[in-house]
Order: sequence, then structure tokens, then C-alpha cells
Amino acid sequence: MNSALQGEQKEVAGEQAYKTFVMKCGGSTLNELPDSFFEDLIALQRKGIQPVIVHGGGPAISENLAKLGIETKFVGGLRYTSEEVLDVVEMVLSGSINKQIVRRIQTLGGQALGLSGVDGFLIQAKPVAASAEVGLVGDVTEVKASIIEGLTSLGYMPIIAPVGVGENGQRYNINADTAAGAVASKLGVQQMIVVTDVPGILSTVGTEKRVLPTVTVQQIEDMILTGEIYGGMIPKVRAAVACIHGQVKEVVIVNGSEPNVLSRVLSGEAIGTRIVRMKTSRS
Repeated sequence: MNSALQGEQKEVAGEQAYKTFVMKCGGSTLNELPDSFFEDLIALQRKGIQPVIVHGGGPAISENLAKLGIETKFVGGLRYTSEEVLDVVEMVLSGSINKQIVRRIQTLGGQALGLSGVDGFLIQAKPVAASAEVGLVGDVTEVKASIIEGLTSLGYMPIIAPVGVGENGQRYNINADTAAGAVASKLGVQQMIVVTDVPGILSTVGTEKRVLPTVTVQQIEDMILTGEIYGGMIPKVRAAVACIHGQVKEVVIVNGSEPNVLSRVLSGEAIGTRIVRMKTSRS
């Protein structure tokens, strides 16, 4: 292949990455978001900015486990996952929640297609280091970006459930933040947006909790050590840090109920908390 053609392909790939962003959102948060949030999402898609959504569904999984009389246990912010629990995780994530999101986007005029990490070996995984404590929880080893890029090129918004698969066909429960970070890194996107029901990472100043507009990777580690970041927020910020160690320049944590929050983040407005490698003059 000649150098001119290689340069042209790199330019196209870079352009695609710039026009794509990965958004992570919990299933319960997505259910509570107003129609205006999805209309903003669809408007971005129509402008040629391709959203890729990775969703969770923790509360719905816990609710279904309780109905079935199966114990819910968390270790270090990760759900202990047996084969029995994994059946419910896959049913809820890849089934009900994934399709609810697809239906809502399509009802409002968007084009979406739901799939899980198992489909086409989209998200390949291996057991996490602490598998003896947490069971069938996976670390992402590979993401097939070509599947996602194929869907976006056809005009569909990919809606991805974070269930992964190993080489031997074993399923794994993957933390949604971890899966989103891996997808964002593989796609080489500029930005990953984490949509939550909180305004960002909070820090205690005196007697008040304030949103930190920008935090660095080192500040995140310090806040985990001091206990200021704890519980379920730890895998969330760790995934952001891992993502930033890849090709993603920043991860932004925002409250999804803010009007036009996605458009505002993508236009560069200072909203929520930006997680970056290190402080710059802009930060």
C-alpha cells in the first residue's frame, strides 16, 4: 500500500473517531430521562455525530434477582456473579433494558439497533483478577470496532449491553463503565460521556459538596485512597481512567436531566466533571 493511500485512510479513520462519541448510562437513569434528552441524541445523529451507547441496569438486575430469591452481593463495587446470577444479568441487560432503549429512540424518530457483547464476539473478555471473590465478572480483552462502525455507517445508533464472551464461549458480566471505556478506547473517540443522576464528581469544601469541574487521573487515585470516592463510584472512575490511558482525551460525567446536555458537552461547554490525564491551561 502506498504512503498516500495510507495517509488518506488514517485521515478518514481520525475523522470517523472525531464524529463518534461513546455514552454510558445506567438502565434506571435512562428510564428516568426526559424525551428531550433522547431528542437531543437523535438531533446529534442527524447532524452526522454518531452516538454509541453502552448501558447498565443494576437496579433492575437486583429487582429480578430478589423476585427469584437469588442473593445479591457486591464485592468492591462489582456484583458477585454465579451462573445463576449471570442468567438473570443477560436476560435483563440484553433483553428487557436493551430493547426498551431501542424502542424509545425509535418512537422519537431515531434509528437504533440493540446488541450485546456476545453478538458477533463484539466484546471479548477474560475473568477479572479477583474472579475467586466476584465470580463470572470479566475484563475486556478485545472489542470488534468493525461491527460498531458497520452499524453507524448504515445510520443506526448501536445500543450495547455489557455482557462479554470468552474464547471458550463462557459469558461474563462486565461492569458497564468498564465496557464503555473499552469501546471508547477501541474506537479511538475524542470523548466519552457518562450520563448519571448526579452533576459530576463531588468534593467536600467546608460543609458543602461541590462539583469538581476538572480532575486528573492522579487526583482520582488520591480521592479513592482518602475514601472521598467509594463504593459503586470506584469502578466508574477507574473505567474512566483506563479509558484515558487509551486514545480518549477526556471523560465527562454529567447529569442527564440537564437540558441539551449532550450537545452542550460536545460543543465544549464546561458542564459536569471532566476527567483528564493532567491539567492544561484550558483546565
